[in-house]
Amino acid sequence: MMRIIYGVLAGWMLVTLISCDRSTSANQEIKQELLETGSTETASEEGLATILFFGNSLTAGFGLEPEQAFPNLIQQILDSLGYPYQVINAGLSGETTASGVNRIEWVLREPVDIMILELGGNDGLRGIDPSVVRSNLQEIINLAKGKYPSMKIILAGMEAPPNMGNEYILDFRNTFPQIAEQNQLPLIPFLLEGVGGEPELNLPDGIHPNEQGHRIVASTVWEVLQDQLELVSQ
Repeated sequence: MMRIIYGVLAGWMLVTLISCDRSTSANQEIKQELLETGSTETASEEGLATILFFGNSLTAGFGLEPEQAFPNLIQQILDSLGYPYQVINAGLSGETTASGVNRIEWVLREPVDIMILELGGNDGLRGIDPSVVRSNLQEIINLAKGKYPSMKIILAGMEAPPNMGNEYILDFRNTFPQIAEQNQLPLIPFLLEGVGGEPELNLPDGIHPNEQGHRIVASTVWEVLQDQLELVSQ
């Protein structure tokens, strides 16, 4: 794990410029575009349950075509196996846990059966206090559960950049299993397992997975998600 963390240092620093430090106006333009295009519309086809991927540029598939992003690859797996689910990709580049708190209720305008919560990476880049990250993640979970109590939530873990120091890295890393345990949520320990720090699996920025990398991420997500599909269908 430490090899992976140190291997992504250059990418973490570059992505700070690409995703994390985007201006407020830029994020507002993105959100307005989503509103206009309806790309986060959660209305499912009749008879289909809904799986919502709520995250940042990793979920959005930064630098790739939408169909190459791992949420769409999950849809392909579901379709091939005959699962009656519709995937909604609500990834937004530059999203932090704080902005996720502000956006979650808008995204949950219609019922969701399963939500994969993938936020925190940009917080780590900014050096946000892990206690604040935990508080924001908990608020997102509370708001989601408050609206749809029966919804299943899967939490995706992330890592902080190595330049933040060992104490911060450990505290940040522990944030996700702590929140998962506190809320009895299934946990994806590290979303980028097997992808982070591997140049051939990432775009030139060194942090966003390429098409092949997204296939591995989809496999990592599927290992946890498939068990929840069985629970929901029972």
